[in-house]
Amino acid sequence: MSPESISLTLPIRRLVEFLLRTGSLDSRFTGFDRANEGARLHRKLQRAAVKEFSDYTAEVSLTQQYGCCGIDYTLEGRADGIFTDVQGLVTVDEIKTTLLPAEQITGEQSPEHWAQAKVYAAIYARQNNLARMGVRLDYYQVDEEKEYRFTQQYTAEELDAFVQDLLTRYTPWAKRASQWLQQRRQCLQDLSFPFPAYRTGQKAMIGAVYKTCREGGQLLCQAPTGIGKTMSVLFPALKALGDGGPVFYLTARGTTRTAAESALALLHRQTPSLTLRSITLTAKDKICLQSVRECTPETCPFAEGYYDRIKDALWQALDQSALTTEILQSLAREFRVCPFELGLDLSLWCDVVIADYNYLFDPVVHLTRFFESRGDYLFLVDEAHNLPSRAREMHSASLCKSAFLDARKKLDKKKSSLKNALNKVNDLFLAWRHRCEEECTENRFGKTFFESEHAEALDRALLHLCDPLQDWLEEHPDADETHDALLQLYFDIRAWLRVADTFDDHFVLQVSAYGSEVCASLLCLDPSAFLAADFAKGRAAVLFSATLTPAGYYKDLCGLPDAHAVALRSPFPTAHLGLWCARNVSTRYKNRAASVPAISDLIACLAQGKPGNYLVFFPSYSYLQTVWEDFSVRYPELETLRQETSMDEASREAFLARFAPEPQRPLVGFAVLGGVFSEGVDLAGDRLIGVAVVGPGLPQVGARQEQLREHFEQTRGFGFDYAYRFPGMNKVLQAAGRVIRTPEDRGVVLLIDDRFMFPDTRRLMPPHWAHLRTVNSTQQLREELSDFWQLQEAPSVP
Repeated sequence: MSPESISLTLPIRRLVEFLLRTGSLDSRFTGFDRANEGARLHRKLQRAAVKEFSDYTAEVSLTQQYGCCGIDYTLEGRADGIFTDVQGLVTVDEIKTTLLPAEQITGEQSPEHWAQAKVYAAIYARQNNLARMGVRLDYYQVDEEKEYRFTQQYTAEELDAFVQDLLTRYTPWAKRASQWLQQRRQCLQDLSFPFPAYRTGQKAMIGAVYKTCREGGQLLCQAPTGIGKTMSVLFPALKALGDGGPVFYLTARGTTRTAAESALALLHRQTPSLTLRSITLTAKDKICLQSVRECTPETCPFAEGYYDRIKDALWQALDQSALTTEILQSLAREFRVCPFELGLDLSLWCDVVIADYNYLFDPVVHLTRFFESRGDYLFLVDEAHNLPSRAREMHSASLCKSAFLDARKKLDKKKSSLKNALNKVNDLFLAWRHRCEEECTENRFGKTFFESEHAEALDRALLHLCDPLQDWLEEHPDADETHDALLQLYFDIRAWLRVADTFDDHFVLQVSAYGSEVCASLLCLDPSAFLAADFAKGRAAVLFSATLTPAGYYKDLCGLPDAHAVALRSPFPTAHLGLWCARNVSTRYKNRAASVPAISDLIACLAQGKPGNYLVFFPSYSYLQTVWEDFSVRYPELETLRQETSMDEASREAFLARFAPEPQRPLVGFAVLGGVFSEGVDLAGDRLIGVAVVGPGLPQVGARQEQLREHFEQTRGFGFDYAYRFPGMNKVLQAAGRVIRTPEDRGVVLLIDDRFMFPDTRRLMPPHWAHLRTVNSTQQLREELSDFWQLQEAPSVP
């Protein structure tokens, strides 16, 4: 493409909303899950229209090229319907769902709606040589369940002139985007690797990622700590980007986003002229500038008039190369716009989007502006071992009897349809409680039963509850305690109904009674079909982690049966890691009480081997507490630190701050396996020199875990592996991976339990653990630790 030639593809809806949308943000309760609800109602109205007009065609894809102001535009979109009206006029049908009061539905309240339909009509008229077209706006008022229709007629010339006017107004933005794309293309072509040399295994990883991103498809990459995973996926993805994108760098937790931000910052420092814009999307509660988040124009100055000011904010924001949380908040204050919505709007103009998993995989909060259809996107999924469990959560829902009973109690004493609807739901939970008491007394997991069908009676009662609950919330907008409780209940009901719509043989209904409380859950057991559909929305996906073993398990649960899988070796000499298994101790549940003294002795032996910082991971907090109490009494000279059951961000930071460099005496931290300190924590150098893992990490046996086991036994034939062994060993490897973080690190890992030496468990250990040794006493461990640390201090060790 020459510098003078500009070509741009634009979704029609994005074009008209960008240019014509005005007014304020108003994210009241009715905004919850609007995309899914709107799609359902669209289908309902389209089915009705087919009966009314025999030639009604739904979901008509339209693409047309236009030239304007020296720019070649390709406009693309999908009309809700096209039909011939009673007068013989071909008409475009645009369906919109709304919660506006009837008196505000005038047909003129949202000019972007007419514009969208008119652009569809212009394209259809041009492609079919029609002199005139009809346009119908069909508003469906959700509360009233009533349609409001408005129709207009236009000549083909009027429609074409309208499109040309839109494109003329968009010209400054198009030219800026095109110029950026041309500069980005050249910069990325010239971009060089930001380090003087590749680490061991890094070049192979970069090559595999580049090939996948360039050619399309999916890659699972197990890369041990020290390879430099973040740069090893970002750099080749950017080199393979071409004119597509953006690159989505998706993380399981907020703390790991800084790695991607740091890698991009390094590329910019290496190449100051680099044309590359990134954005970090932050949760609404964390980026909000108000002390109390309420996204209505009456209560938030950043929501009021948002669409009237957003384009000025966007234009200035495009001067930035790294749109971090702090920069978004600064721009939001300057232009008086919502920082969260500003970030979402800016993401359309960015080359790299750093965000949580839910922005792609969550069916409620995913980025509809990108993922309504397939795009030329690259997905980089960090800590991908977390994805199956996170996806299960996203596609599950729970409700408890107490929420409905409390809601009824908070209402005034007058009779109402809302109270009646709440009572009906409460009665269904009462019936379930009686069933639990009658049928589940002998269940070893408590008073719980499971069903392979979803609860149709409850679903109907919840649907009937929604209308009076919505009415009450609209009539009582004050954000008091009652309003907040009923608002949360509304959200939970909508979540339940959404999951109920997808319920199939990948799900199970669980009902449990605890005294007077009854809780029901729609549990997603296998999220693979959902994840497969999500990954299909992009060109390529790279899932990477230090622990993706066995690869077949993750390919299966992530819905990627045809993905390529690579496992890279550790770049560090195995001599840097001392690795032992205390096989003379059993941490099975029945043996835990008897194991406590032996575990304390092993921990003390580990910490006494060399002054420094150590972490010990336990399968449960109660086990941790029991051993910590014994250890503190018997080894008072060894300083300890204990993870609490609930720690806020400040407490977690304070915990990690205790692991300071250059320690002069032992410090032993007690933590929970699979918790916040067992992965995503980088204590390099002598900030951590040893880890002990108590037990093979098997999830606690319980009703839900047994449902997973049974499901995968029936569907895969490997129930115990899928439900227990694979996720358990993953947690062990993650915890042990806290020790060796850099080429200079030296450290030790002690595995406590005989099951670590079982063949099925040994097969899940990485190649650089081949030197695992067994010890049968603390004395043997003490001697071998002494030999290891002496060897590390010898000058001959590389």
